[in-house]
Amino acid sequence: MSDNSYDVIVIGLGSFGGAAANALVERGFSVAGFEQFQPGHDQGSVHGGSRIIRQSYFESPAYVPLLRRAYEGWEKLKVESGRDVYDLCGGIYVGDPASTVYAGSLAAAVEHDLPHEVLDAEQIRARFPTMNPQPDALAVYEDNAGYARPEETMFANAEVAARKGAELHFSEPVTHWAATPGGGVEVVTTKGTYSADRLVMASGAWAPRLLADLGLPLTVERMVFYWFTPTPTAALPLSAYDQANHPIYIEETHGNGQIYGFPMTDGLDGGFKLGFFRGGTPTTPELIDRVVHEEETRLMRARATEFFPGLTGPIVQAKTCMYTTSPDEHFILGLHPEHDQVAMMTGCSGHGFKFVPVIGEILADLAMTGKTDHDIALFDPQRFG
Repeated sequence: MSDNSYDVIVIGLGSFGGAAANALVERGFSVAGFEQFQPGHDQGSVHGGSRIIRQSYFESPAYVPLLRRAYEGWEKLKVESGRDVYDLCGGIYVGDPASTVYAGSLAAAVEHDLPHEVLDAEQIRARFPTMNPQPDALAVYEDNAGYARPEETMFANAEVAARKGAELHFSEPVTHWAATPGGGVEVVTTKGTYSADRLVMASGAWAPRLLADLGLPLTVERMVFYWFTPTPTAALPLSAYDQANHPIYIEETHGNGQIYGFPMTDGLDGGFKLGFFRGGTPTTPELIDRVVHEEETRLMRARATEFFPGLTGPIVQAKTCMYTTSPDEHFILGLHPEHDQVAMMTGCSGHGFKFVPVIGEILADLAMTGKTDHDIALFDPQRFG
């Protein structure tokens, strides 16, 4: 095997690509990975200090078996890397009785026998006095929820994969790739040309360019998340918002616009993070507006204080990121329809990060055997054809 030839090349070493490289090299394959930025960068979809992990999954009960496997992977990565990649502080999903957030979470919990509680508005307020639910709101609460740290996860997968023998090339953008007549692939970067028997494509918001031949119906959206400072009172000190006392949360009641967020995960000076889950503006990685505008902050504050009346203190910071969204908001995960030596993951639609360990495993399965024991029928890349 030549110096620039490998069993597998991975394009994109953010969340899923890093996990795939880790899984592949652990299985004994020679792996090269390419990433245009440095680990822990803030130019894509995977930054901002925290991402929700949960199992009572309102998007579809079909995700729950994958989540159970992902949780095993989170713990393995935490142990192998020695990094604090995830933490469980509980999760609450609030909505009116017919809302997807509430009813969908309950359906998933019941179908898969997940430990959970159902709370009414008075019980929500008593348990978590930071919250002001509408009178008919209901909630599913689960202890087995919390958050993962995206930057720490990227560092962890890179460090563990490199330790196992993967060759990881950071600050080396891929300019193009092609299938080769012998059934392999050729990948060209700004620094060289490389070949492999198999390819894993995990390029996030850059997937529409690198997979342009497929014409996948993907939309890249500019999203914003915010950290506000609660105003403490005698009844509600800042510690009420800390992760020792507060869960992650998702709330949408009578169509008021879904919000999601986290307790104060970085100390009492770090702010209380939240954002709108949908409503982003179409963009591209090259054209995204990285400035968070005053009107955006005003609208977020108005919505936030409906549910959290105490979020009236100064804004700590706000950041942009990108969602790569499919029409049905389910992932696109499988083999390239025209080149079965290429496995790909895209279209995470804003809810993919919690699956990082299991998606890495699935991409490794697909790359090396063309199949996986995990049920991924929901994510078929050809379903839009």
